[in-house]
Amino acid sequence: MRTATTPWALGDYDRFARALVWELGAELVAACRIGPGQRVLDVAAGTGNVALRAAAAGAHVVASDMTPESLATGDRRAREAGVALESVVADAQALPFADASFDVVTSAFGAIFAPDHAAVAGELLRVCRPGGTIGMVNFTPEGNAAGFFGALAPYAPPPPPGAGLPLAWGDEGHVRALLGPGAASLRLTRRTYVERHAGGAEGYAAFVTETFGPVIAMREAAADPAALDRDLLAFATAAKTGPPRGPAEIPYEYLLVLAERA
Repeated sequence: MRTATTPWALGDYDRFARALVWELGAELVAACRIGPGQRVLDVAAGTGNVALRAAAAGAHVVASDMTPESLATGDRRAREAGVALESVVADAQALPFADASFDVVTSAFGAIFAPDHAAVAGELLRVCRPGGTIGMVNFTPEGNAAGFFGALAPYAPPPPPGAGLPLAWGDEGHVRALLGPGAASLRLTRRTYVERHAGGAEGYAAFVTETFGPVIAMREAAADPAALDRDLLAFATAAKTGPPRGPAEIPYEYLLVLAERA
């Protein structure tokens, strides 16, 4: 396997995110009512989906992620856009920030992949000031994300002992148990976005295989990469809406989490 700090550094995550999930960064910034003068932490920020939008809204933004390569891309994108970001390599389970140091703490399809859910929730609450906002966008276990990750499961490395499932962050009861004790209020709303590719199911599967680092890592480690390709294409074919030979439009359900820190 090629050298990379994490599997997310393989491929081209910025291209993947901008093509498929970029709209959700603006949505989370709007939902959290991020504006001028606020201090914002984006956890598992990737290449800046949320962080760039928050900075453009006038906030002072810290983007944290386990993958330095993603943060470097976010920094470059920030310079191109004429906004300022502070980037910090950090684990969502042990954030290197003082208690109550942010007005808003966000994560879009990021912190859910950390194995210790309780530790992540504790850190999100700890670094958010009382009365501040914690906002998340999390895949639900009932939507097409279950099919996507299910297709990849036979090729994924074993999780650490006791690791929580990423899609559990999209279950309302699980989120209430994690964030509810530290929140004055908790609003949970299921929504749907659509991932699109003009090349149909085949084009969608090929694009994911080319750009999404974790899939690239799985293929490089797989005894039979062609089997992974077939399973991913089967998912895309079954999940896409519209004519069989038309563009791929795959709806994904997610949970929008808005918590007010107690």
